Amino acid sequence: MIFENNRKFAQSLDAQDELRKYRDEFYFPKVNGKEVLYFTGNSLGLQPKRAKTYVDEVMSDWANMAVEGHFYADKPWWDYQERFAVPLSEIVGAKPTEVGVMNTLTVNLHLLMVSFYNPTPKKYKIICEEKAFPSDQYMFQSQVKFHGYDPKDAIVEIKRREGEANIRLEDVLAKIEEVGSDLALVLIGGVNYYTGQVFDMQTITAAGQKHGAYVGWDLAHAAGNIKLNLHDWNVDFAAWCSYKYMNSGPGNASGFFVHEKHHNDKELKRFAGWYGHNKERRFKMEPDFDPVHGADGWQVSNLPILSLAPYLASVEMFAEVGMDKLIAKRNLITSYLEFILHEIDKELEGADFEIITPSNPRERGCQLSVYLHGQGRELFDRLMKNGVITDWREPNVIRLAPAPFYCSFEDMYEFGQILKRLILEK
Repeated sequence: MIFENNRKFAQSLDAQDELRKYRDEFYFPKVNGKEVLYFTGNSLGLQPKRAKTYVDEVMSDWANMAVEGHFYADKPWWDYQERFAVPLSEIVGAKPTEVGVMNTLTVNLHLLMVSFYNPTPKKYKIICEEKAFPSDQYMFQSQVKFHGYDPKDAIVEIKRREGEANIRLEDVLAKIEEVGSDLALVLIGGVNYYTGQVFDMQTITAAGQKHGAYVGWDLAHAAGNIKLNLHDWNVDFAAWCSYKYMNSGPGNASGFFVHEKHHNDKELKRFAGWYGHNKERRFKMEPDFDPVHGADGWQVSNLPILSLAPYLASVEMFAEVGMDKLIAKRNLITSYLEFILHEIDKELEGADFEIITPSNPRERGCQLSVYLHGQGRELFDRLMKNGVITDWREPNVIRLAPAPFYCSFEDMYEFGQILKRLILEK
């Protein structure tokens, strides 16, 4: 498609957008009395209006039934999480028995590493990407130390080449071959939080497993954003947060995946708890753990229903639309934003924007990370004051995520005009 940098063209794209009605399903913050241009769905998605209905339903059941809500609420609490199985499986490309919801992201990764990181003196190394999200880095360090190994030896980072923003697939595969028989685990962010690069998860998974290692993925920036086929890719395990592209609310519950090939492996270690126990016998209070078959057998605690309610509201919106339509709009609106940025860069001498996210749509999701040569934090601050909500990352990058559920093409055009005006004013 040949893009144009004018309002009429942007409005024509909106008129053709079959997802445009969903914009009205979300609340937008306001700055100076005007709805913001919101580009931080990769950090915290906007609130769906229907989320309050789902939360109010739980509050009403709690008020009117108290403990009996576990069994007699319209959506009984004791199996509330089971309503996620089908829609979540469609979002991440899994079987319904392979997915679940519990805890928060890093907690779930720690729990999954109980099963999938059991190092030995000959097989103890973890491969991750350079500049992984800090929480993952802290998790790796603490896990390795817990097992008695030195993080400097056990954690192997795949680095970017000098002068390059993204990690090359051949370098990932080469590092896996280099570590070889010492490799116990590959655990990488499926979409790099800083650059927005999407990794070839299928190829990397196969490469790690060839050396007898488990391969897992942190899908914090991937779930609800890119096309995933976790079952067919033979991924061992994965986890993701729900509050970014999946719009479930701040710090909300995490989804997780365990491939069905592991479900009957009784030798696989796990930390057990009441809600992972045989559902039909859970209330018999038996002393010995009998895990639920499937991913739910990794559950530990009773589920936080008030947290799950807004997540369920959002997941049902995903089920209405489907990932294929979301991805189609994501590709188009991200490309249009990329075009707008290049146009502004050409119009303004000295603007000098560098988009460090891959230009190939197959290697990126709903994010453009822009290095602001010649600009700086001041520009970010002024954007925020002018109702453009972006995300700043040191040393000099703003992340822009035009989430397809609620961002419009006219938003992209308007952003370009505000950006140009602020640079000219400076």
